[in-house]
Amino acid sequence: MTRTEADVIPAGPLGTEPVAALYECVITHVRRTPLHHALRHRTYLWCVDLGQLPVLPRPLRPLARFDARDHFSGTARSIRSGLDSFLAGHGIDLEGGQVVMLAHARVFGYVFNPLSVFWCHDSSGALVCVVAEVHNTYGQRHCYLLRTDDAGRAEVDKEFYVSPFFAVEGRYRMRLPLPDERLGLTVQLEHEGGRAFTAVVRGIRRPASVAALLSAAVRRPWSTAAVWAGIRCHGIHLLLCGLPVQPRPRPTPQKGMLP
Repeated sequence: MTRTEADVIPAGPLGTEPVAALYECVITHVRRTPLHHALRHRTYLWCVDLGQLPVLPRPLRPLARFDARDHFSGTARSIRSGLDSFLAGHGIDLEGGQVVMLAHARVFGYVFNPLSVFWCHDSSGALVCVVAEVHNTYGQRHCYLLRTDDAGRAEVDKEFYVSPFFAVEGRYRMRLPLPDERLGLTVQLEHEGGRAFTAVVRGIRRPASVAALLSAAVRRPWSTAAVWAGIRCHGIHLLLCGLPVQPRPRPTPQKGMLP
């Protein structure tokens, strides 16, 4: 069957070339210290151009909404302007270049993004930097500005409280290549000379069609709430196993981020 324009959710003004995609994903977390524990979760993620966000048919809008309050300061008029403000605080001006975002959208008004990734290009199309925005289950967020190599790799010191069972110590090794037909992201936490934690996201690209979105929503209803609940349930399991909780420090505000 030939795919028609009506099959695809438009991005930006009606009639423009669609650039949005869905990735059917498997997310794996492996904790190696102080005890070994693993979890595996299936979900789906959106990959969108921040300059041409998808325009869903009105009946489908509860299934996917991209809201500026869910990223960066939460007060900008758009996600792109929030990103630009954050980058400006680091002396970076993309001059209108393309930004590709990988994230969950709001589903029935709720979203939780453990990790949102922004690939930031300049006006010539060259990749300038990658922003990894991390959210914890306490409603806080933090951005890491990364200068990746050709394979999407970068290292950065851990600066943000995520898991209650890890202190804000160590160093992240990230591999965040721009997705194509397949999605493959890896985040590793190095602590005290060893690999303490690894998160892997693997996915297959699907066109952002009405049929694909409905299929994903039926198979993974309340997908973002399920991510939050899964993390909480595994946290309770680790607590019952006797894993000590690390004190949560007062967060240090970032420029262009939540106070």
